[in-house]
Amino acid sequence: QVQLVESGGGSVQAGGSLRLSCKFSGDMYRDNCMGWYRQAPGKAREGVASIHTSSSNTYYRDSVKGRFTISQDNSKNTVYLQMNSLKPEDTAMYYCAADISAFCRSHVLTRPTYWGQGTQVTVSS
Repeated sequence: QVQLVESGGGSVQAGGSLRLSCKFSGDMYRDNCMGWYRQAPGKAREGVASIHTSSSNTYYRDSVKGRFTISQDNSKNTVYLQMNSLKPEDTAMYYCAADISAFCRSHVLTRPTYWGQGTQVTVSS
């Protein structure tokens, strides 16, 4: 079993920044694809960014490239999502996801088996 716990959401004005954290624990392998997803009210959940835990290769959806950065601190078993230049359209519930023993091929995980509980991000104009 794998546990994922997100934190760091909040409310900011457009142009502001937030950093989300996802602390993971449990039966993790060396090679995992960790990702961030988001879901706005009335919309489907969408992949935002992903990172491979051993190579640190990263992928982003086009709308966040240049503004968001996914990173990891293996000593803390934590994946981060630094979000800068936030826009109202970034408003959503953000979720951390894990695809265990897998490579990342895009910003969408192939098999997101484990999910966190989500953290709300609200950006006002």
